[in-house]
Amino acid sequence: MQGIIHLENIRKSYFLGKQELPVLKGVSLDVYKNEYVALMGPSGSGKSTLMNILGCLDSPTGGQYVLNGQDVSRMPDDELAAVRNKEIGFVFQQFNLLPRFTAAENVALPLIYSGVSRKERMERAEAVLGKVKLVDRMHHKPNELSGGQCQRVAIARALINDPAIILADEPTGNLDSKTSYEIMDILGKIHADGNTVMLVTHEEDISMFARRIIRLKDGLIETDRINDNPTVFKQETSAA
Repeated sequence: MQGIIHLENIRKSYFLGKQELPVLKGVSLDVYKNEYVALMGPSGSGKSTLMNILGCLDSPTGGQYVLNGQDVSRMPDDELAAVRNKEIGFVFQQFNLLPRFTAAENVALPLIYSGVSRKERMERAEAVLGKVKLVDRMHHKPNELSGGQCQRVAIARALINDPAIILADEPTGNLDSKTSYEIMDILGKIHADGNTVMLVTHEEDISMFARRIIRLKDGLIETDRINDNPTVFKQETSAA
């Protein structure tokens, strides 16, 4: 059975003049609907390159990538951008919020590209901010929010288009331990609601929240295992 993400012999090389620098050397992988996967690997393992391909931010040099039934391996940039906006919700380490926009406006941003009216955008933004317990901060700008609250806004923005997959790239990298666990608790609840979550992290304790842990080394999958005892952090998240 093919997954919501299907990678077959994915290769990626960069070229320095005529010299080829292979980064991914034949990665094959299926991620299924409602899985919760952590992607790990040391610096230079190909983890970031693979994440960019998974997120349709870059295309592979060779191999096939099928995302939710669509072959995106050789898709032109404009089509790839449309697929990315519809199928993938991104959560970044740096939050990537626009400073002059309120929390609700930041969350609603992806809907602008879908041609949704402002009234509907704000209604949908408020609803999804409710999922991360941040409705009371919807009119605040990023500089009026804590780091944890900014990351919750970023998670809400990732959910706004009801994407096929949530791709979280080092989502706790700029947060203290307590706030990191609170953010992971929110991602766990999103997974429990039926979403597919893929987490890129270098932190062992953060990876343990996932139900499946994939490790890359030297551009190849080194291990792919089920986590039989995932971490569960049960604490009210409203203070993050």
